[in-house]
Amino acid sequence: MRQIFLDTETTGLAAEQGDRIIEIGCIEMVDRRFTEGPGSRFHHYVNPQRSSHPDAVRVHGITDEFLADKPLFADIAKDLLAFVKDAEIVIHNAAFDLGFLDAELARLGLPPMRRHVAKVTDSLLMAREIFPGKSNSLDALCKRLEVDNSGRDLHGALLDAGLLAEVYIRLTRGQDALVVESHDEAGVRIDLPQVDLAAFQLPVLAAAAEELQAHEAALVDLDKACGGKSIWRPAAVA
Repeated sequence: MRQIFLDTETTGLAAEQGDRIIEIGCIEMVDRRFTEGPGSRFHHYVNPQRSSHPDAVRVHGITDEFLADKPLFADIAKDLLAFVKDAEIVIHNAAFDLGFLDAELARLGLPPMRRHVAKVTDSLLMAREIFPGKSNSLDALCKRLEVDNSGRDLHGALLDAGLLAEVYIRLTRGQDALVVESHDEAGVRIDLPQVDLAAFQLPVLAAAAEELQAHEAALVDLDKACGGKSIWRPAAVA
């Protein structure tokens, strides 16, 4: 499975009011492993043809002077779309970045980003399901999941895309906990023999009398707590 972890920096917060992308960073992962080589990253600064809001500059530190000689989004759009084509795109707070990307693509008469990729995954929504009621910013998740973000004094698209990839791996590490590692020490995929689990006979352990009594007591407590509307007892009888 090919995944692209994507982040942008912008001149402000409102794409619908004309704010533009000034930096875009993408990192490729295949089968939950970072790829290597010149084609594994996509990173560009972009001349937005407008000034950044002072509050935005305080966040990312990218000045108008620095961006003055950088390419326009139109100059990198083809390469960007080729890089993300048919991949799953993982973005933290996807609505924000997609709003800016779609606005840039619309200016060029191109379809929105979702039309170019296989799937968009919002890691912020994932984190909110796993950690409801807690802060789920990228910094908060790095701290909670023990991802080193000590170099993140300012926001940067490529840096944040890399941090997001590390956070995502930790958020989803339970999904493949029952899968035997299928790569050797050099990271090369190896074929593992298929095992017929039907050949194994699993022992069946019956509950002891004390355990049955404790279970019955728990059912009684459930009946009392829900006013006799417990569904456990009919299900057990069935």
